[in-house]
Amino acid sequence: MRIVAGGSPEKRTMRVTAVINRSGGTVGNDEAELAESLARAFADVGVEAKIILAAPDALQAAFESAAGEAGLDALIAGGGDGTVSLAAAVAVEAGLTLGLLPLGTLNHLARDAGIPNGRDAAVAVIAAGHAEAIDIAEVNGHIFVNNSSVGLYPLMVRQREALRKRLGHSKRLAMLVASVRALRHFSRHRLTIRIAGREQPIETPLLFVGNNLYQTSLLALGRRLGLQDGELCLYAVLARSRLQFLGLALRGLIGRLDQQRDFISLTAVHEAEIHSRRAALSVSADGETLHLAPPLHYRVRPKALRLLMPEPPAVAAEEGDR
Repeated sequence: MRIVAGGSPEKRTMRVTAVINRSGGTVGNDEAELAESLARAFADVGVEAKIILAAPDALQAAFESAAGEAGLDALIAGGGDGTVSLAAAVAVEAGLTLGLLPLGTLNHLARDAGIPNGRDAAVAVIAAGHAEAIDIAEVNGHIFVNNSSVGLYPLMVRQREALRKRLGHSKRLAMLVASVRALRHFSRHRLTIRIAGREQPIETPLLFVGNNLYQTSLLALGRRLGLQDGELCLYAVLARSRLQFLGLALRGLIGRLDQQRDFISLTAVHEAEIHSRRAALSVSADGETLHLAPPLHYRVRPKALRLLMPEPPAVAAEEGDR
């Protein structure tokens, strides 16, 4: 099966390798049953699938090994956004199309691409073979598909993972506890944002960089309307204290963020440099923590990743009329 971006695939048996994160938020405990059920689901829609279950620290090697297989039509990532980010980097390097099985606690790229959470429905999207070229972004060469942050959020992620390893908490519970602990160490970063030769100094507890524009309204909080606009968005929170930060978070939950009072917004950005006097900064990228020496160089790579996703309604209707 040849996958054609924005078009219909030629009819022959599609061949994929699916690498599944054993620690994915919805994977469950019966790995053998999961592998068998996924293989059956793919077989039922005429897709030849090899299923690999890998521990988090073995995912990179598993994706790279799968990408080296001859005759592969698509590489499939089963897990959350961290898993997808690893797979995307490998797929881009290998020139492969990527498919998603949303098996994480949060599945932001799958959600924004319209890929359903149900296993059989996600497999059906893969089998349909409709690929679209979407944007990816990177910070100092590290690819991410959703967003990156500097400040409080990387600290929360670090604490969350420590709690999960030590106490075995669920990701959601660990993040809640980690958020409370991180707020106890509230601090602001003195940063300078450089875009197209212009500089803007800021003091912020949290700098957010999104791959394409993220919405801040109540009904679309944390969502993207597009994955192919070729731009970054930057949001710098203006809270000066722990209490102000909590107030801002609450206003965000009820859709009452005020741009002038709550944050600085920079949109339609293609590249940005973040400077700091610190020797290293903790940076999150799709929920994974990196330690990078500034300046942080962010850039968008337009339509660099081919992703299997549902056809737009207009395209699907045209295909049905033929």
